[in-house]
Amino acid sequence: MKNKPYLIFSLHDLHYGIDSLLVQEILHLPELVSVVEAPKDIVGVLNLRGKIVPIMHLGLRLGNLSPQCSLNDSVIVLDYDGLQIGIIVSNVYEVKNIDESLIEKEIDYGRIKDVNSRFVEGIANFSNDTIILINYSSLLRDSQGIEALLREENNEQDLNTTSLINNFYTICCPQATPQEKVIFAERANNLRQSANNIDSQELISLAVVGLNNEYFGLDLKLVQEFTNVRNITPIPCCPSHVVGNMNLRGEILTLIDIRSILNMPLAKKIDGGKAIVVSVEDEVAGFPVDEVFDVMYLHPSAVNCLPIAGNFTNEEYFRGTVVYSGSILTVLDLPKLLTNKSLVVNEEI
Repeated sequence: MKNKPYLIFSLHDLHYGIDSLLVQEILHLPELVSVVEAPKDIVGVLNLRGKIVPIMHLGLRLGNLSPQCSLNDSVIVLDYDGLQIGIIVSNVYEVKNIDESLIEKEIDYGRIKDVNSRFVEGIANFSNDTIILINYSSLLRDSQGIEALLREENNEQDLNTTSLINNFYTICCPQATPQEKVIFAERANNLRQSANNIDSQELISLAVVGLNNEYFGLDLKLVQEFTNVRNITPIPCCPSHVVGNMNLRGEILTLIDIRSILNMPLAKKIDGGKAIVVSVEDEVAGFPVDEVFDVMYLHPSAVNCLPIAGNFTNEEYFRGTVVYSGSILTVLDLPKLLTNKSLVVNEEI
């Protein structure tokens, strides 16, 4: 049997999968620009480093009429048949190889095939989880049926309530606070930066994480993935910053709390939280974090030197600072962190 890789994500507490070969990039939801006369499920467009990308709310596309979004939502940017488009989802998890034998493609609901069923390629039972597999061709290219589906649920007057003066916040985030709007706008501004006219230097991509109520940036090129921490196995006779091992899709991942080297109090609770898996020169480790906030792109000149009067210790592990969401974000030097001898687990102990 053939295996096919699917990117697994969630929406409204359901798990979905889409062909991972279509995925161009994944980013946290930014502020969008509404467009007159766009299809009802296209809630705006995004200037993605100089290219205008339409953004679809997957919930709307599937017939849910309440597209409530939050800062924690993600956008999966797809590239299919010359079309570049983003879809808004709740959480993005991982890529799973699913055997065709686990996919039920012909599902008889006992009635005429409706609009929604055209967007479903099949349903897979995988590792005690039910995953709805998306028919990306119909999802992205099928222009028939979605308006009819909406009219079945609402009358014509309700359809017209999305007026031309509505913007991203009134459509998707009516409850957004002023602070959240600032973050949405900063994300859009970071993504808007073009790769042109930057003196032949590449933009720096950073994963923005939280540790003890402070912002830190990690080089996204060295970040392998984001994952949830679960079922930690303690390692005997190891220092306190070595949290333990966890199973990551059959591989043993050692979790290290880098707060120790940053002279910060260690986390009180890690199991059930989040971690960033990083890889530097064949060394792979997981760093537990309080929160993953964002992915940002910036010109190297935007990274400032550490303030002379700042209260920084172990400065050799810091590349500089950046202003983020009205606060200071410290950019970490991951290669130096991972090669620090105090973080190495002595397997002979």
